[in-house]
Amino acid sequence: MFGIEAPIFAFSHCRDVVVATSKAGGLGVLGAAWMTPEHLEQELRWIDDHIGGRPYGVDMVFSSTSTAVDFKESPREILPKENVDFINSLLDAEGIPPLPEDEVKGWYADYARNLSFSPEVSEALLDVALRHPIKLVVSALGVAPDHVIRRVKDQGIKFGGIVGSVRQAQKQVAAGADIVIAQGSEAGGHTGQITSMVLWPEVVDAVAPVPVLAAGGIGRGRQMAAALALGAEGVWCGSIWLGTTESELSPDLREVIYDATPEDAVITLGYTGKPCRAVRSKYTEAWLRTDAPAPLKQVPLQSILSGEPFRRVERARRKDWMTYSAGQIVGRVKEPTTVKSVIYEMIMEYAETMERVARLTEE
Repeated sequence: MFGIEAPIFAFSHCRDVVVATSKAGGLGVLGAAWMTPEHLEQELRWIDDHIGGRPYGVDMVFSSTSTAVDFKESPREILPKENVDFINSLLDAEGIPPLPEDEVKGWYADYARNLSFSPEVSEALLDVALRHPIKLVVSALGVAPDHVIRRVKDQGIKFGGIVGSVRQAQKQVAAGADIVIAQGSEAGGHTGQITSMVLWPEVVDAVAPVPVLAAGGIGRGRQMAAALALGAEGVWCGSIWLGTTESELSPDLREVIYDATPEDAVITLGYTGKPCRAVRSKYTEAWLRTDAPAPLKQVPLQSILSGEPFRRVERARRKDWMTYSAGQIVGRVKEPTTVKSVIYEMIMEYAETMERVARLTEE
């Protein structure tokens, strides 16, 4: 379908990871959900200049669950004061300095406004993406509108959808998806409740002959072999790239990732208001306190709320408060490496695993 050497798809918010993956024989997919159209244009232009004609894709949000947010006033003003005061007072008590007022205003003026995930915002990003030689568009949260899928496919671009259940997979295929990404609950970010070993073969059977990519807990060759054995045509990986030298993370946040165990990849509502797997920290624990207000479940209010404390923590270099979306495979990420090395090791371990299985079969 894409002319790639290895069926390894790399989801990342970092353009360097996208390019490195495609150059190594896989297919990089840029997460564009948090970008402005101007930012996305800049990133895709850079990718085009560095990827050497290799195929790549874009992952976007076409959500029907977003709240209609009126940003005529500051985005800060639409947040419940109780929630804002709760998390910021905890940071105050920990001695984490507040942000300078110009940085606070900059966050709400320049970034928070891009989190509405409204149809208008999503389609403005799609307009940008379709001006570039992308080969794949993926809907990250739910089924995209019919006219969006038609626009993509009319340009000869493949369309995919991320799912966490058979029902969601069938909806994606009915809408015209060329690929289904079946994401087990081990995955980082927004995820469902069904584990990969159960979900993958169920989705494969339900949507055949549409190809399925396996996602959730994949970062090594043995897991890729298991995914293909269960009927998947390839794998979709995200968390495994966080520790690479190409990733978007700051040095402090990379150290947090290196120190994390599989048990530290917890489900939290404090990140976005929806069940999201991220690295355990004092921030994720704060929203479990008995005196904590309920996280804001209306998308994107909790995402807007979390931005200011995240920046306070980063500025103060308080790693005990730092968190980032990551799946249970994060325990595999222990030291700096390159995207190319990760892919090479996955392929080598996959080959060794298949040889072992062949020997067992012969016996």
